[in-house]
Amino acid sequence: MASLKRYIPPFKISDGFSAFRVVAFFEGSSYILLLFTMLLKYRFNIPEPNMVVGMAHGVLFIAYVILLLFAARQMRWRLGKMTFSFVLSLVPFGTFYGEGHVWGDD
Repeated sequence: MASLKRYIPPFKISDGFSAFRVVAFFEGSSYILLLFTMLLKYRFNIPEPNMVVGMAHGVLFIAYVILLLFAARQMRWRLGKMTFSFVLSLVPFGTFYGEGHVWGDD
């Protein structure tokens, strides 16, 4: 169990930027899961998973936008970086790109 500790990133959730990064990961994951449930809904006529994942994705998206504003203020981002971070939430795999290339250095 001690070996798993080194893989856990060192951050505090009380920190606005760290909370934003956590929510960004889950928002991106829910987006991908939502694409899968859309396939279930429209191809196989199974709408139930889409309702659950769609609601979770909506809540995570709203949390992402709110925490983006807090993180941008805390990190003193310029408008361009903040706008680009918002656009990344609209693109599949965008938040993962942001973690690796946009916010990873902050």
